[in-house]
Amino acid sequence: MKAIIPVAGVGTKLRPHTYTQPKALIPLAGKTVLSIIVDQLKEGGLTEFVFIVGYLGEKIQDYVRELYPDIKAHFLFQNDRQGIGHAIELAKDVVNGDELLIVLGDTIADYNVKAVIESETSVIGVKKVDDPRTFGVAEICNNTEVSHVVEKPHMPKSNMALVGIYKIKETAMLFECLEANMAAGIKTHGEYSITDALDCMIKKGAEFKAFKVDSWFDCGKPNTLLETNATLLKKFGARAEPSPAYENTVFIQPVSIGKGCSIKNSIIGPNATIGENTNIDFSIIKNSIIGSFSNLHDIVLDDSLIGSDTVIRGESRTLNIGDNTDIDLG
Repeated sequence: MKAIIPVAGVGTKLRPHTYTQPKALIPLAGKTVLSIIVDQLKEGGLTEFVFIVGYLGEKIQDYVRELYPDIKAHFLFQNDRQGIGHAIELAKDVVNGDELLIVLGDTIADYNVKAVIESETSVIGVKKVDDPRTFGVAEICNNTEVSHVVEKPHMPKSNMALVGIYKIKETAMLFECLEANMAAGIKTHGEYSITDALDCMIKKGAEFKAFKVDSWFDCGKPNTLLETNATLLKKFGARAEPSPAYENTVFIQPVSIGKGCSIKNSIIGPNATIGENTNIDFSIIKNSIIGSFSNLHDIVLDDSLIGSDTVIRGESRTLNIGDNTDIDLG
């Protein structure tokens, strides 16, 4: 079995951070969005991965090769972004008929990876939501049998949203449906959708069952990313090792402090993630994510998302700042 992780999106909702950093590499609870996904799949027994990259794809390649030298990694570039269905179709030759586990590159969820891999049928991850109109939706009968899937319906007949996890047994049929939809120009909301291909498979007789994920974390927007960071910090536990570089500093757990940080005369936490090699002095930071190689002095941050290589001096309350920024609020 191979895992496909599409990470070619530009992450427009997380700008300015995604101008210089792929969404999948934004720090989150001491890890990154991508590393949480890969670690989860590795624990389930997968060793071969296909990454569909695009915008800033070289950063994804360098990150994976450095952090995961033990996996067999393929990188395919989606230069013309036409949707997730188009991205998956690019992997046809690499897949070469093997079964697939597809996990979208911004999907973090709690589920039994091994049980999904070992399922006797194709399966789709779902989660009940209040308003399914902004999601792909699965219509389910007999508790688990998927009878129909549709992308972002105006009048949904189900509130079971597709979370972005798909185990595919009939991969030849999947690629037949993807190619047929692309040849016919069948798009949903202007893109070739994997949801349309899955529905094509169901109509052709492929058996799909739904499995409910325990939790589903949203990494797509700044406010929900901060909520996800807080939840995952509690899940993964504190990551702040005792250090002489933390002089006269109080940590209110949970927090995650990257390697090489110098933090003095400050209060950090709760729910704060600090990237590697960041210097903080005379500051209070809570409910925030701070990128790597940043310098913060005399600042008060709450509910803030700060990019890497950023310099901030002064005093503030809430900021959303991209990489390579120098701000003096004094």
